Amino acid sequence: MRHGFLLINKPEGPTSHDIVAMVRKALKERKVGHLGTLDPAAAGLMVLAVGSKALKVVELYNSLPKEYIADITFGKTSATYDREGPIEEFPRNPGISDPTDHEIIESIRNRFLGCIDQIPPAASAVKIGGERAYRKMRQGKGVDLPARSVEIKTCDLLSYAYPQLQLRVACGSGTYIRSLANDLGLSLRVGGYLTGLKRTRVGDWTLDNAVTTDDVQWVDVLPLKDVLADLTRFALSDTQFEDISHGRVIEGECEKNTIAWHKDLPVAILEQLASGQIKARKVL
Repeated sequence: MRHGFLLINKPEGPTSHDIVAMVRKALKERKVGHLGTLDPAAAGLMVLAVGSKALKVVELYNSLPKEYIADITFGKTSATYDREGPIEEFPRNPGISDPTDHEIIESIRNRFLGCIDQIPPAASAVKIGGERAYRKMRQGKGVDLPARSVEIKTCDLLSYAYPQLQLRVACGSGTYIRSLANDLGLSLRVGGYLTGLKRTRVGDWTLDNAVTTDDVQWVDVLPLKDVLADLTRFALSDTQFEDISHGRVIEGECEKNTIAWHKDLPVAILEQLASGQIKARKVL
């Protein structure tokens, strides 16, 4: 079998767990996980880790930047910030006209670019006291999520004809596009919610190179040595490889999360010890 990452083009409807189950069945491989979820109503790129060795390196990719195509509808708001609802008409002041392209772009530039404070949706997987926010919401409990810092690198207007707006958003990990849609609608005083979302990029991986779960084959799995090729590496001698493989320390210095290589294969994630020596934090 091949250990590595798999790019999947997720359709609307299935959960991220469903996608993992489909790939496990298609490849007849139980050890499959993912680098980040997509809501059932969202589509686009999911990056999956296939094989035990690939699962061990998922932690190195937990904070990758993302890119999305977001469809927003003005004039209404949603309790979940998306089309899952419930959806209500926004109590708009009669003196407020439909926002222009320029007003939308200015609002984005002034309020939603760079590092901003964002409150996640109440219907989200954020934990409050050990419990998921969406579960508390479904139980009728009050959900009061604190704002957190996220980064929106670019936010470009692709098309607009009131009430429909389409944006391309490049952002840091942890950004909620649903919250962006809601907050943008409020800033323009017309209300808004997310009606469609497609993830087009995760790190350097793009949707253009993804396959569907119906078509997935082992040949589509990116080899682990290609996945890890751009990370800091430490070349091991035969003796060092033996030591690292058996949990012994070796002499030297390394950066955090350096990958040890031996005979052109990644074999461990290394860590620097206070003693000035190196050991394997994880053996691949």
